[in-house]
Amino acid sequence: MVKKNISEENIEENIEEKSGDGYVEIKMGGGWYMTISLAHSDRFEKEYVELAKERGGMKKSRFNLNPAHVRMLGEALIKFADDNGL
Repeated sequence: MVKKNISEENIEENIEEKSGDGYVEIKMGGGWYMTISLAHSDRFEKEYVELAKERGGMKKSRFNLNPAHVRMLGEALIKFADDNGL
């Protein structure tokens, strides 16, 4: 397996904040974006964080996350990347 050396500057280029707070797009290549947005459920009257994979403005897959777990997910992703040399 070949390991890529991705600099922090390259990561900063791929993360763009659009529409103010509560929405972030990450370029993934091939026209795909990972979007992270803060949403509100009218049915359950609660906020949640939606992670989605988009292409051409259409969401192909989504995952809803309790806001209380967002920081734990971020820290777990960083730990996973460090442990696996990513």
